[in-house]
Parts: sequence; C-alpha cells; structure tokens
Amino acid sequence: MAISLLPGTFLYAQKTISEGTIVYDIAIQSGSTLPAKGDARDGASKTVYLKGSSSRTDQVTFLGNETNIHDAKTGNAVILKEFSGQKLMITLNKENWIEKNKHFGDIKFELTNETKIIAGFTAKKAIATMANGNKTFIVYYAPDLQVANKDYDPTFANLPGLPMEYEIEAGSLKFKYTVSKISFDPVLVSRFDFPKSGYRVMTYEENQQMKKGTK
Repeated sequence: MAISLLPGTFLYAQKTISEGTIVYDIAIQSGSTLPAKGDARDGASKTVYLKGSSSRTDQVTFLGNETNIHDAKTGNAVILKEFSGQKLMITLNKENWIEKNKHFGDIKFELTNETKIIAGFTAKKAIATMANGNKTFIVYYAPDLQVANKDYDPTFANLPGLPMEYEIEAGSLKFKYTVSKISFDPVLVSRFDFPKSGYRVMTYEENQQMKKGTK
C-alpha cells in the first residue's frame, strides 16, 4: 500500500516498518571546480528496501551507483559499486560490517521541538554529533515511523524515528536526502539476493588494502 498524500494531509498513527520501500531525492552541492551537473538534483536518488532482517539500499548519482545488501540475521553483506564502467562486489562478514560502521555506533542525537512537514509526516529536528565531537549534522526524523530492522543503516540506529531529511558531507560534496515516497507494499525476496556473476569480487579486507595503496 503506497502512501499518497495531498499537501496539508498528515498521518499521526505510529507505524513500525518491517517491510516496505523508502525513496529519498538527493540534492548535491559541490565546489566550483566540479562539473556543473554536480550542483543540480540531476535525478539522484536513494532507495531503501526493507523485509524482515533483510535490507537493501540503492544510491544513484552522477558519480555512479552503489548498492548495499545486508542480512541482519547472519551479519553478511555485499557492497556493489558501478563507476566508470567498472562493476565491483565487496563481500563482508558480520565482523566486517561492524568494523565498517563502528564510527556510526556512538553518534549522539540532541532532540529538539522544532518540526516541519515532510512527505505528509511531522518530522522533528535533531542535531547529530559524531563520537569524536568534531562533526555535527542536522536530521529531521518522523517519530511516528519506526523501523523494525535498526541494522539497515547504523548511522540512525539510535534515532527515535525514521530519518526523513538529512545532509551528509563527503569531501567537497554535500548530499541532502529528502524522503519523497514511502510504500508499505511487499518487497520481492529476490531484491536481497547476492549477485552470482557480473562483478569483480573482492573481500572487505582486500578492498581496505587497495584503499591504503591508493593513498
């Protein structure tokens, strides 16, 4: 059942999302030295699929495509990257997944009473502070929407509601994510299958070594 709301229509009943699809529009801002298309919306999006303990996140931007598929029961995951015609699959076990996301585990959220309406839901403002205390970002979350599988995105595991809008900086780029659609329709199990072919495969450890070699 997809949510279709007219402006000024609000939902208040709390719902726990155990299965469904969440679509974010991404606005990308960049420095003047980067291509002009990096400063536009240019169709960039992030789609999150949830089904029980399985999650999948597809992010599509002018930089390339990246998919994360994770099984919270086993802890196993894959990261699929498609950039400049190359297709890479990075395999992760439970320990790798924890290592990859360890810097998100201690994010502290300062909750405020400031609100705004996003996709028909009342979203509250929170100020997120990274564990080292040196970096903060703003996130608006919907307390009326709770995600059953908190492992789908470790960044927001301690946030008391679904993140509806937030900004993340990566180098000279700033990505602003805003929910544009939420559906509670069933998600095909096949969306969470790990690919069997078509990708250059490497382990998480091999990928980390490759990153060190390029620094």
